[in-house]
Amino acid sequence: MTALALSPTARPQRAVRRLHRPALIVWGVFLLLTVAALLWVQLSRVPAERADLHYQLTCKPFPDCVPDTYFVLTNVNNIMNFLGEVLSYVSIAVAAWAGTALVARELESGTARLAWTQSVTPARWLTAKLTAAAVPLVAGTTVLALLFAWVWTTDQDVLVTNWSWDRVLVPAGPLAVALVLFALAVGTLAGVALGRTLPALAVAAGVTYAARYFFGRTWDNIWPDRHFWPVQLSATAVLLALTALALVAAYVQLGRRTDIKGAAV
Repeated sequence: MTALALSPTARPQRAVRRLHRPALIVWGVFLLLTVAALLWVQLSRVPAERADLHYQLTCKPFPDCVPDTYFVLTNVNNIMNFLGEVLSYVSIAVAAWAGTALVARELESGTARLAWTQSVTPARWLTAKLTAAAVPLVAGTTVLALLFAWVWTTDQDVLVTNWSWDRVLVPAGPLAVALVLFALAVGTLAGVALGRTLPALAVAAGVTYAARYFFGRTWDNIWPDRHFWPVQLSATAVLLALTALALVAAYVQLGRRTDIKGAAV
């Protein structure tokens, strides 16, 4: 038997990964499709759009010039706007999943209390869940943020966007990672505090939507001298602080719940 198999921390994390394997598969498929779409934009659609623009500029003086036909599904700006919207709102799906499948469903069904009687304390149970969820979420969101920022910054001659637009500001920097972590923490807190799937889903999704709206559309307006990185980093710092507060509150609430219900700790 290996040291990993004997580790008391590894066992809950492996159980969490097995339990939430479908969610990990969905997240992996989403990552692959989004990465493929961004690479398609960068390597195929942007060069084609540049060629079309060059052709229109060079042939414009001639009366028989026929510009390339516009198609909504392959237009670079439409694709990037769509991807930016999807990436900026993915945190809401994370919050809903964390509030329901990750925490509240097991509390509601009694599965969590069963795990607490098998040498797994409530704190370790919650830590294992948060770790197993946070690692793929942070890794995947970081890759998407870097790739989105690379495409957006290198194709400014083709893209008709501004960094202050929420569909660019949110997914093009560390704010995307902070928002996903905030969603995970809020969903966890809602699941622990409410202990029921549907109320936890509604509260977690609503709070995360409000945070996404505020930091995506309002935060940059409070800065007299508006620049991308000060807005990004300040919003990220505030969201990470709120994430830490939500996690502390979740552990405190979990302790109170287990004390009240007389669960073994």
